[in-house]
Amino acid sequence: MIAGLGNPEDRYLRTLHNAGFWFVDELARKFGGSFKYEKKFDAECCKISVDGDDIWLVKPQSYMNHSGGPVRAALDYYRAKPGELLVAHDEIDLPPGTVRLKQGGGHGGHNGIRDVIRHCGADFLRLRIGVGHPGEKDKVTGYVLKRASSDVEALVENNVDEAVAVLPVLLKDGLNAAMKKLHTKQAKED
Repeated sequence: MIAGLGNPEDRYLRTLHNAGFWFVDELARKFGGSFKYEKKFDAECCKISVDGDDIWLVKPQSYMNHSGGPVRAALDYYRAKPGELLVAHDEIDLPPGTVRLKQGGGHGGHNGIRDVIRHCGADFLRLRIGVGHPGEKDKVTGYVLKRASSDVEALVENNVDEAVAVLPVLLKDGLNAAMKKLHTKQAKED
């Protein structure tokens, strides 16, 4: 299962905080999925197939800070374990143009991840999509909840494309191979 974190409503559609939604939307587009609202989860869901592996995509519609409940409900319904979950989210501690995979860890101040941990434990994969930091802590909320400059948006979209391209490696060869491919490619570009 892959959960993309973001906020519902059209006004948040292209904000940096919705980078997780951008990722699952691109997966659905590329692999022929169509999201449908599931009231029992309070999430939009769809099923895709990547190289023979079926994957449920989930977009909680409960707003970022309450993402954990819908993610947990979908996990339980589809009988998946938190260790089979990848959560895609925006990451202010990484610059735009950087995307990283990691297993487990803390929330790093990200309230959506904090809520997923509260409901699912911390042992899930994370796709951290770099969106950058505005420079001052008190400006973070305004920064992630507005549309980015065209340059930053293009970098984040490129991150999403790179992450989509590495998904088959993650499924076939595992986390270490996917991390090596994704992180090495990014290091060469820096």
